[in-house]
Amino acid sequence: MAEQNNKANQQEVKLMKGNEAIAHAAIRCGADGYFGYPITPQSEVLETLAVLKPWETTGMVVLQAESEVASINMIYGGAGAGKRVLTSSSSPGVALMQEGIAYMAGAEIPGLIVNVQRGGPGLGTIQPSQSDYFQATRGGGNGDYYVITLAPNSVQEMADFVDLAFELAFKYRNPAMILSDGVIGQMMEKVVLPEQKPRRTEEEIRKECPWASIGRTPDRDPNIITSLELKPEVMEQRNLHLQAKYAEIKEKEVRFETQQMDDAEYMIVSFGSASRIAEKAIELAREEGIKAGLFRPITLWPFPEKQIAEMVKGKKGVLVAEINAGQMVEDVRLAVNGAVPVEHFGRLGGIVPDPEEIVNALKEKLMSRK
Repeated sequence: MAEQNNKANQQEVKLMKGNEAIAHAAIRCGADGYFGYPITPQSEVLETLAVLKPWETTGMVVLQAESEVASINMIYGGAGAGKRVLTSSSSPGVALMQEGIAYMAGAEIPGLIVNVQRGGPGLGTIQPSQSDYFQATRGGGNGDYYVITLAPNSVQEMADFVDLAFELAFKYRNPAMILSDGVIGQMMEKVVLPEQKPRRTEEEIRKECPWASIGRTPDRDPNIITSLELKPEVMEQRNLHLQAKYAEIKEKEVRFETQQMDDAEYMIVSFGSASRIAEKAIELAREEGIKAGLFRPITLWPFPEKQIAEMVKGKKGVLVAEINAGQMVEDVRLAVNGAVPVEHFGRLGGIVPDPEEIVNALKEKLMSRK
């Protein structure tokens, strides 16, 4: 135990923005490449990488592409060769990437997309929002597919989730997304960065990713990476394979966090920056004698539907607090399945709510019910 404490004390604690943490973590996690395009409020990811110059230290490629469409197709190519590659953008930029993300899902290509959300629809505002929940969890492109989606609520999790997202993406050969927002991307907090990992050698990539298209060798022809299949019966089998994979992910990779749920009469469900506001709202509610608790989904897909269904037993109601017009609330209602009332509270246009607003919504929408 003493040895572990000494090691913890030796860890270097830094103060940085969430966007900066993404860049530092990508380098330390052994990323092979970053391809992106500037857009507020995530431009610091690319800017930080440009300052750190990892191509001189780890060999990581950093490239500002000509557009978001170019960026996601570079991710498709790099990841198709078994490389750890990522891109980052914000809401309208990620919208432009949806075709490429669907191609990656269809071809079973692992890669990481970071979305630091801003208000919409369209160009919208540069202020924070959580209105890309559907875009991330439903798969904004064509076809039946899902993207593994992690929702950080701190700068520390922005750093931690880079390695986790790569791990899940390669484990299941599926695109993964870190769905952040302008609050987490721009706020500054203390963070402990991961230890530096070495980038994998070509030999290691061939061993770990036998599916990858990494060129012809004397003992094998190159693999062909594609999502195209002209025979419908073959395409159906490919889709059935994907659905079986998604079922396995839903069974094994759900992540969530709860606070003060043991004696709670009301459950607040929030993700990302809204969950931090909900934490304070719960504190204020309990000061008034209202027993409220927090359920925070960390994986937005796979969504913790079974866990919510179990946790809601014996509660008087659920308030879903999110910074949008009501998106995650649909998944919560499906999970609760009418067992208790489920209401929604949200702010739009880039307005971040105050904790008092959540407490008032809890009183007005649930506690006032006859």
